[in-house]
Amino acid sequence: MKKTPKVLMLVENLPVPLDPRVWAEATTLFAAGFQVSIICPKGLMYRESHICVEGIHIYRYWLPTHIDGYKGYFAEYCVALLMTFCLSLKVLYFHGFDVIHAANPPDLFFIIGVFYRFLGKKFVFDQHDLTPEMFQAKFKESSIYLHRPLLFLEYCSFRTAYLVITSNMSQRRFAIERGHYPSHRIFVVRNGPDLKRMHLVPDEPELKGGRRYLLAYIGVVGRQDGVEYILYVLHHLIHERARQDISLVLMGDGDCLPMLHTLAHDLQLDSYIHFVGWVDPKDVTRYLSMADVGLIPDPQNGVNEFCTMIKTMEYMALGKPIVAFDLAETRFSAQDAALYAIPNLVEDFADKIETLLDDEALRLRMGALGRKLVEEELCWDHTKKNLLLAYEQLFPAYFESWVPDAGNVIDQKLEIYQ
Repeated sequence: MKKTPKVLMLVENLPVPLDPRVWAEATTLFAAGFQVSIICPKGLMYRESHICVEGIHIYRYWLPTHIDGYKGYFAEYCVALLMTFCLSLKVLYFHGFDVIHAANPPDLFFIIGVFYRFLGKKFVFDQHDLTPEMFQAKFKESSIYLHRPLLFLEYCSFRTAYLVITSNMSQRRFAIERGHYPSHRIFVVRNGPDLKRMHLVPDEPELKGGRRYLLAYIGVVGRQDGVEYILYVLHHLIHERARQDISLVLMGDGDCLPMLHTLAHDLQLDSYIHFVGWVDPKDVTRYLSMADVGLIPDPQNGVNEFCTMIKTMEYMALGKPIVAFDLAETRFSAQDAALYAIPNLVEDFADKIETLLDDEALRLRMGALGRKLVEEELCWDHTKKNLLLAYEQLFPAYFESWVPDAGNVIDQKLEIYQ
């Protein structure tokens, strides 16, 4: 009887199953016959310390929220590292694991990986973000003393990892050039929406707040995410161009949310914006089904250029046209499903929104292009193949007996190098 491979996934950025990438990876591995456990922080909707969801054991810990400054992040990450290690001992005792699959940020989980290496466990580094660049974007000049230590922690993560997973080719290039990591052990697993979850639902006109058009944003509300640009754009459209036929739903949370509430009031936008926080996936599809345009306000700041935004593919999955700043990875994902504004220029972003609002045929055409692209290339059913290829490197004997139609799956190996 073949042994069931066991995986322990670590994530600090969001609770699970709220984190769509981590949950997609976990459910994919579980469907492949793996035993999967996850350690993550608690959240407003996810308060249980231990819960089993769809056969996956999730262990959660309390984490400080609404931190202030890099000292706050240091405290948060120290708590996360300590609690994650303690819970890993619990998972080891009750469930066991062969592999630690750690998502960043922070780039600290390699310390746990080094400890468990002495017990024969392998460490997989799943790089969601470029942490040194992310902190530069968050704290500007004050991060100058953090940059070298963060580069060192990233390097340690690469050195500890048996395999590296990145979300796009830009990050893969950093892993090779900056991390000096062997290219044949890097697997690109792109952020792709689950089409079983992301589908249009019946119209609910009341979600538009009594106005003709609804703009939508979904995602983290952090310093590097540029959500304040949306508010400045909205102010420009409503108060300078007299576009009082639009409203905005903002789905998400983060350390900048209190500032956004204050800014919305100062810009006289209270009646035009609906802050809903993190919502259930079913509510995400309700709001996006009614939305006319999806917004990606992530500015050019030295890190967003190299990020693949999950919200991009979620808008496309529901056939919604996009307005975004013109960043390389955003353009690679959205292609002709988006209009691209000059980076960080509010007036041009407003122009692109107005172009879409005034042209229904263009909205429908771009939305259809986006949906087609997701169905044919970008959905999770396609992108998960490289995740399984990565795990085939870890458990070759298991996959020899498990993989259905193995030849077709092995053919996908070329995707790693494209």
